Amino acid sequence: MRASVRLLQSLAAAAIAAAVAGPGNAQEQYPSREIKIVVPFPAGGGTDITARLLGEQLRKILGQSTVVDNRAGASGMIGTQAVAKAAPDGYLLLVASGEMAVNPHLYKTMAYDWEKDLVPITNLVKVPNVLVVNADVPAKNVQELIAYAKDNPRKLTFSSSGIGNPQQLTGELFNKLAGVQINHVPYKGAAPQIADVAGKHITMTFVSIAAALPFIDSGKVRPVGVTSLTRVSMMPDVPAIAEYAPLAGFDVVNFFGFYAPAGIPDPILRKLNAAAMQGFKDAEVIARLKGLGFEPATDSPEQFREFVKAKSKQFAKIIVDANVKVDQ
Repeated sequence: MRASVRLLQSLAAAAIAAAVAGPGNAQEQYPSREIKIVVPFPAGGGTDITARLLGEQLRKILGQSTVVDNRAGASGMIGTQAVAKAAPDGYLLLVASGEMAVNPHLYKTMAYDWEKDLVPITNLVKVPNVLVVNADVPAKNVQELIAYAKDNPRKLTFSSSGIGNPQQLTGELFNKLAGVQINHVPYKGAAPQIADVAGKHITMTFVSIAAALPFIDSGKVRPVGVTSLTRVSMMPDVPAIAEYAPLAGFDVVNFFGFYAPAGIPDPILRKLNAAAMQGFKDAEVIARLKGLGFEPATDSPEQFREFVKAKSKQFAKIIVDANVKVDQ
């Protein structure tokens, strides 16, 4: 009888030990199958390119295949929601842009709350925009552009890729800090946004460096300044807007970050963070990113969360001050 009791006790102890050890073992073995990275925008854009570079590095470092799944729509909210509501096992992840910090202040109804439903893994890149003007604009620098705008109130225009995106918010902040009234003209995407500046239908725009470079090289647009606090390695001769003393502190950058569903086990979170940080220190990856005008900017999950919260606060103020509205 006593032997039977001891046997049952031994079996129970083994079962408890297996239950406790099971999740840990699963985490240690992660990843044991394909990882999918959702990009909530179409293929070919900056977010997509960054995600594909990340996926290739994760494949090399973690030893499992990684695929990118483009789920575009609703200003990035369709793809983001898919990850926010996914199982937190590390196999469905997200690379998203600055809309993460913008959308909560534009849309009254959202199916997810990024602070509760997602865990930041790391930022990947910061993406300064460049302010360019069409070839007929006489201004050669920020000071001259502001003077030109003040001499022509409400006659100048700036384009963006759409209502409420970080490029429009950059333009609205420029209006406020410079004390000018340049009218916003939204487009659907970067291609028509920059093309109409080159065609002299629009005065100026804030646009990604990669999108602007062909037009700068052809002389159809002129760079006036970049939107980061410091100059960009891709365009060392173009000053930061913040170098003009009255606009000191001007700093509006987009960013592409890496996220997981909330509840992901911490060992998996740390493993993904370490792999992403290692991958984005690769010399070829850095060269590719900088060739696009991106600045590699990996960090810890805690640092990235604080960064997104700070950008959210910045964008919220611009949206309120400029009374930016979207249809929902």
